[in-house]
Amino acid sequence: MSNFPSQKEIIQAVLEGIKNAKENFLFWTNNRLFLSYGPEKIITLHVANQIAKISNAPEIFIDATVADILRCSLPTRGEYPRYMQDNKLSQGVFSITLDERFEHQNDNDSISRVIISVYNAVRNAKLDYSHEIERICKMLDRDACAKSSLDYGIFAFYSDLSTTARKKLEKRLPEIIRSFDVVVKKFPSLQGRFEGGEIQKIADSGEWCAGCYVIEPKKI
Repeated sequence: MSNFPSQKEIIQAVLEGIKNAKENFLFWTNNRLFLSYGPEKIITLHVANQIAKISNAPEIFIDATVADILRCSLPTRGEYPRYMQDNKLSQGVFSITLDERFEHQNDNDSISRVIISVYNAVRNAKLDYSHEIERICKMLDRDACAKSSLDYGIFAFYSDLSTTARKKLEKRLPEIIRSFDVVVKKFPSLQGRFEGGEIQKIADSGEWCAGCYVIEPKKI
């Protein structure tokens, strides 16, 4: 099997992909619109493209289903229906899934390693975001699954505000991160941390930032 990229490489690619999406969208709209007004999946596609540039790039899947990811990460492939039932996981998709890259012997030997949820226009702590953090945790929880090929999950997001916003990102961002921390603490086997978040100012326009909230099993 290939040498899977390091977590640092993946996170750097995700943040760079979000930045590229912002720069391209502003160029296409002649700086008239924020990326938060961009089309669906614009960030996802830029992030996937940036990950693909890594020298030892993983296999990249967009909108892989929960069932397929579990099939490719649980010890026994037929275990996923019970896992979903026991952990109250409904069918759905994750924005990006990263698998081991190797020569496949059949269509049933994929190995999933990383799940990434991508969100645009994240400006406040919301239940929708907390629910997604919880969904990532359920996929990774080692109490529920003693063995899994999933290494970690990422909630990747872009935030922007106009100059007229009274509450700036420097106050909003910590509130968003704290709301994620609250969810992860419900899972004793997991830990979360935030990467990125450097707030960039746009003269006479507003501010923006890109961030990755990383969830992974605690080191034993």
